[in-house]
Amino acid sequence: MTIAGLAAYIAAEPDFDARWRLLVEFLKEYHREPATEHQQLLADAPGPTGDERWDVLFAGLAEHLSMRDRTDAPQWSASLGLRRFWFPFDTPDARAQALVHAPAAFRRRGVFVADYEIDAA
Repeated sequence: MTIAGLAAYIAAEPDFDARWRLLVEFLKEYHREPATEHQQLLADAPGPTGDERWDVLFAGLAEHLSMRDRTDAPQWSASLGLRRFWFPFDTPDARAQALVHAPAAFRRRGVFVADYEIDAA
């Protein structure tokens, strides 16, 4: 699945937990693909999900994965960011962990999710 395909599934799913499971499944599939295919999975800009926070999360995810693969992030991901911080896991402990451990690609966009939430998949 591509990140654009993931966005289409996310747009059709209103439940946060189901959305997060879809994201985790995408990450598992991404890591199973040969590294030579990774850029293609991120190349096409995702369509809007109807929730700006998720749209920005995808931009951070594309940059984060590209940095891990030591490749350039897709151009579509460069300008997206939130005006107000978003903590997808919004409990006091999760907020503290996200403030400390959010990858730079997410943090600079205002999305605070701990690296282990992304990298565990």
